[in-house]
Order: sequence, then C-alpha cells, then structure tokens
Amino acid sequence: MISLIVLALVFLLIIVRRIGKFRFQIWQIMALGAMAVLATLQIAPLKALKSINLDVVFFLFGMFIVGEALEASGYLSYLSYKLFRRAKSLDSLVLIILFGMGLMSAFLMNDTLAIIGTPVVLLLARKADTSPKILLLALAFAITIGSATSPIGNPQNLLIAVNGNIANPFITFFRYLLLPTLINLLAAYLLLRLFYRKEFNRNAIIDHPEPIKDVKLAHLSQVSLVLLFILVLAKIITVFAGMRINFRLTYIALTAALPIVLFSPKRFTIIRKIDWSTLLFFAAMFILMASVWNSGIFQKVLNSTNLKLTSVPVIMGISIILSQFISNVPLVALYLPMLMQMGVGTTGLMALAAGSTIAGNFSILGAASNVIIIQNAEQKSKETLTFWEFVRIGVPLTIINILVYWLFFTIFR
Repeated sequence: MISLIVLALVFLLIIVRRIGKFRFQIWQIMALGAMAVLATLQIAPLKALKSINLDVVFFLFGMFIVGEALEASGYLSYLSYKLFRRAKSLDSLVLIILFGMGLMSAFLMNDTLAIIGTPVVLLLARKADTSPKILLLALAFAITIGSATSPIGNPQNLLIAVNGNIANPFITFFRYLLLPTLINLLAAYLLLRLFYRKEFNRNAIIDHPEPIKDVKLAHLSQVSLVLLFILVLAKIITVFAGMRINFRLTYIALTAALPIVLFSPKRFTIIRKIDWSTLLFFAAMFILMASVWNSGIFQKVLNSTNLKLTSVPVIMGISIILSQFISNVPLVALYLPMLMQMGVGTTGLMALAAGSTIAGNFSILGAASNVIIIQNAEQKSKETLTFWEFVRIGVPLTIINILVYWLFFTIFR
C-alpha cells in the first residue's frame, strides 16, 4: 500500500512541479519516489538494483552520446537545412517535420529527437517567421507517432522488444505499425492545419545553411549514424537468416557511440553533457515500479475489473488512460509482466506498443518527450505550450490514432 501511495505522490508532484519556493524536475521527483520505497523497506536494496533494466539504460546512454555529438558538431543543423530547404510554405515545412522527424524517431528514439529536435524547430520558426507553437506541436506529435513503428523508437517499445520475446522485433513492428503510423502522421498534419489555418497562409523560406561548428566531430557523427543504420539492418538480416546471435539492441547503440567515444578529443565533454537526468529518471522509475509490482496491488485492481486484459481494445484503453497518470514507460513496466503471464500474443504486444506510445499525444504528461520539448523550448527561447494548447489538438488526434491502429489490428487478427 505504501508503494501505491508513493506512486500517487510522485504523480501529483509531476503535475504541480512545485512546493512553496522549490521547483522540482521530473527526474528529481522520480528519484525521491525511489528513495522513499527504499527507505520504507518496500523493496530490498539488492532487488532494487536488479530491477534496473540495464539494457534500456545503456541503450539510452549510447543514443544520447550520438545525439549530443550531432548537436555539438553542428551536423544536426546542417542536416536540417538539407531536409527543410525545399520547404516553400508552412504546409510543406510542417509535412517535412512530421514525416522527417517522425521517421527519424524510429531509429534515434523519441527522447533523443526531442532533445536535438527542439532547437532545430525553433531555428526553423525564426527563419520562416511563423509561430514556434505550430512547429513545437508538429515535433511533439511527429516523434510520438513516428516512434511507434520501431522497437528502438521509444523506451516503452524497447521494453516490449527486450522482454516480450519477439523473434524479429524490427520486422514485427514494421509489419504491424508502419502503415497506420504513416496515416496517423497525415492526420496530425490535417489537425494542425485545421486549428492554425490562418498561420498556414504564410510562406516559409529556409534561405541558408547553418555552419558546421566542428568538422572532425561532424565526421565522427556521420560514422555513428552509418553504423547505426548498418547494425539495425544487420539485426534484421540475422533474424531472417535464422542465425542465433545474441545481437541485442543495446549493442547497436553502444557500437554506434564508439567512434565518438574512442576518437573525439571532446569525448569527455560530450559524455558530461548528455542527458544524465533522464538516465537517472529511468533507473529510479524501474525501482519504484518494481516496488509497486511486488506489492500486488496493481494486478489486483486490474483483475477486479473483470475485463479481458489481453484483448486489443482493453490493452489500448488501459495504456492510453493510465499513461496520463504514470506516463507511458512506467505503465509498460507494470503492464507488460501481467500480459506475459497471461500469454498475450504478438498482436496484443503491438497494441501495447501503439497504445502506450500514442498516449503521448493526449496530454503533455502522456510522454517524457513532451516534457523535454517544452522544457528545452522554455530554456532556449522562452517559448512554451500550455496544457490547453496541447490537449485541444492532442485529444482528437489520439482518438483518430486509436481508431486507425484498432482497424489495422482487427485486420491482422
């Protein structure tokens, strides 16, 4: 019971983020929650350490190194110019952000794109002389929806791929989720155009590229990106060929980071500047969720509803609703073990991936990437998105997302 109370307090603190003069960051709140369950002996220290999923932590560590190098070298801004230079109107600019950033998030992880993509869209908004809110929303929706299509697109998908015993995670995710994801990205564009139709009458001209700040680091970043895509392709081929190679997704991220760690003279600066707070957030989250799981309360509450917990509509409904209260990664960390015990099939696992991912479109609190985007925008340019500005588009978009994915899951069943 204490674990559940701590979880509820963590949720409330994440909403208010402030007690008196003290303002808390999300990772600090989650760390306080983990320390509380440890201090009250709701989980033993050794079990707490074992509960931390090192595959997820090291994967994020590797990807954050690549992302930080891309931004620090200026290569990310250079790539952005190459990607967006043909945008001659706000329509084409938003479409490129949605589909470009959306598809990139399938390989660079949504939190990574949230970190490195925010300064990019703020720069684009200044160059195009348009409202940053439109492009920030486009970025948030793009990386949320786009990340659904890959096992490395977001942390919850990674959890499902690692712990869901999926034989060929890349092919499975693409087969079930690629086409509906593309449709949902188009739906995001249509809704943005509807709600900001006056802004869409303006032209958008991206006139000149940003200079590369560090040529050597930019070259190493290129090598890391090439390695990343080659290793993802190799992972797919080895499974298709029936090779029993322990080729974990974590190895892909760490190998992609090696050129930067081994050959960049700025390696220590890059490692120091990566998003350590997010890594601490996930470590603390695993401890707190293990404590809640061990209490058995979560399982009892779900079982008492008499719902068929392995059915696609129930999985998606629970994923979307509960993600608003405990965020999508903790939701999957709690819900996935139950589904595995019940013998859920591949379609159910894909429904969990889709539901827990698109929950991020419903509200700001639905995904950590939303919070990252808003915090970065506030810090870099004083721009922000209010809760209402987000949900007035996010709620109808999530409803459309649910219907599209449900239709495709019905076809695959």
